[in-house]
Amino acid sequence: MSDNPITGEVSNSKLAAVFPMPASARAAAVELVEQLGFQPAQVKVITADTRDVDIKLEPEGGGIWRTIVLAHLKLCLLGAVVGGLVFAAMMWAGVPYVESSPWAAGGWWVLYGAIGGLFLGGLVALRPDHDRYIQAVRKAIAAGGGAVVVHALSTAQQQEAAGFLAGRGADVTRTL
Repeated sequence: MSDNPITGEVSNSKLAAVFPMPASARAAAVELVEQLGFQPAQVKVITADTRDVDIKLEPEGGGIWRTIVLAHLKLCLLGAVVGGLVFAAMMWAGVPYVESSPWAAGGWWVLYGAIGGLFLGGLVALRPDHDRYIQAVRKAIAAGGGAVVVHALSTAQQQEAAGFLAGRGADVTRTL
């Protein structure tokens, strides 16, 4: 299961290991499955002649929609709580405006916190950490190389695969 409670994807920890030759990528993928026990569905080889590259890079279309909804919902609620805590701290500190209009001040701070949480949810849903990962694979196949894409189920599994593939001469790019 995913080790990130904000997203709705099974694999939040992806990595791309770029090799100069497609044959090296294929051999490394086989070794990764055989020696480290990764499931074949978690390990994909992408070369210039690979079909459906986008699906192999990001196979969880439904997970992405769950990520959009969950990230916005959870971070909105968290932001509202933080806004409420800011309001409580201002009441405790005796800020005159807050003390004179506690309902208005409390409502505004909770609203501001919720909106801030929605903005953070949008950032999580955009997955900016995936851009480097996708671009690394696209550059490799455009140059005639190959890439091993690993959809790890945890950060620990991602780190294990990254070390293994880097030891075989790959240039590894990971998502956060």
